[in-house]
Amino acid sequence: MIEEPPVLTLRRNFARPTAAQVAAFKGLQTGFVIDAMNGRGAMDGRIKPVSEAQSTFCGVAVTCHAGPADVMAPFAAIEIAGPGDIVVVATDGYVETAVSGDIMLGIAQNRGVEAFVTDGYVRDVVGIRQVGLPCFCSGITPNSPACHGPGTVGQKIVLGGVSVDSGDIILGDLDGVVIVPLAIIDTVIAQLDVVRAAEAELEAKVKAGLKSMPFMDDLFKSGKIKEID
Repeated sequence: MIEEPPVLTLRRNFARPTAAQVAAFKGLQTGFVIDAMNGRGAMDGRIKPVSEAQSTFCGVAVTCHAGPADVMAPFAAIEIAGPGDIVVVATDGYVETAVSGDIMLGIAQNRGVEAFVTDGYVRDVVGIRQVGLPCFCSGITPNSPACHGPGTVGQKIVLGGVSVDSGDIILGDLDGVVIVPLAIIDTVIAQLDVVRAAEAELEAKVKAGLKSMPFMDDLFKSGKIKEID
């Protein structure tokens, strides 16, 4: 490194989806949204909710990247987040200290933030559950961080194997966390009706006694199976 980086690099102004676009994803199962994106778009399954009772959210991503053992960037992201936003914190998988706790999440909730997602660890589980803000993380540790940077806010990050930029739509439930990139929001919305209709049709058939998917019948009749004793 030629010179010391700034303690914080921040992009405050970024393109956002419309309220109508965000509303189109409210209350949807993450699986439906994934199906509308050709089967991909979910974060690593190790990123799970701290509380199953507080595991459903949908909003606009405000991203940040936190340096090892540091919380300056998450606090800065909360400062620029608005009501309904989701603070998304990449740590490059650093797990030696927590990147958030109940105090940070309480402040986030007071500012209208709807959820907190990180690939790092958090602490103060009892307090986080009392705050009530959905919090997704990869693990728990009581080890405490510092606040000195460096970090970035508002820039593209990679978290849980998925690229996330501020302004993307992000939603979560007990199945996991899904990112809908800003550039394809309308395309995904257009596919949601197709997905809903297909799911409703299959669910009705299962409840009526469906015992096999049609493609399995085709497979067994295709001559492509070799059976052995």
